[in-house]
Amino acid sequence: MFRLAPEREDYLIAELAECGTAGITEEDGGLRAFFDASSDSRSLLSRFAEFAPEVREEAPTDWAQVSRDAWPPLAVGQRFYLVPPWHLEEPTPPGRLRLEVSPGMACGTGRHPATQLCLQAIERYVQPGDCVLDVGTGSGILARAAALMGAKCVIACDIDPEAVRVARECCDSPLFVGSIDAIGPHWADIIVVNIDAAAIELLAPELERVRKPESILILSGFPAGEIPEGFTPEETLQQGGWLCLID
Repeated sequence: MFRLAPEREDYLIAELAECGTAGITEEDGGLRAFFDASSDSRSLLSRFAEFAPEVREEAPTDWAQVSRDAWPPLAVGQRFYLVPPWHLEEPTPPGRLRLEVSPGMACGTGRHPATQLCLQAIERYVQPGDCVLDVGTGSGILARAAALMGAKCVIACDIDPEAVRVARECCDSPLFVGSIDAIGPHWADIIVVNIDAAAIELLAPELERVRKPESILILSGFPAGEIPEGFTPEETLQQGGWLCLID
């Protein structure tokens, strides 16, 4: 059992998947991950020591199926329908856009309130023909959502090479390892940034350089008590104590 702050869940899920977990379930206050008896428990405890994991033996169970049952399809906002790969036969409800996302991906499973707020903002503000920049793309879920909304051009970036590798497996948009400083001035109609408040504050001058006049910033990834300074949002979305600023 891993007890952790909600903003760390996507990161931990991606790390556990890399270590070969047999399944992951969400529980009150944290995550439970399952490993085969043959796994090197000492190495796992060392790698995840920061989360102070609690260890116990379980009766033989199909933990992969338990994990699949714990991650059903999910409707987000008015338009999106998130579907994990083991529910590919699940039909998409009328009027919704299908986003296939694996809980074992890089950060960005679609289950975190900050990601869901970004998806809600994307469905409201991205228009056909827009140029959209996704900064800190993680699994690429927000870039794919913008493309589904009809954006003419979507570019995504992340400073984590592994995240970009994962995103490229399911995202048709151009992706690169790096940050917003590689983008030309006045390029973006919409910029989506789903990272922590401190990083957003550091990126503020580059966000201003890259956005077009009358463009929109979608900023999330922070709880209500950690709002990035230097922005004057026209709208604020909130869910589960997390915020999304529309600037």
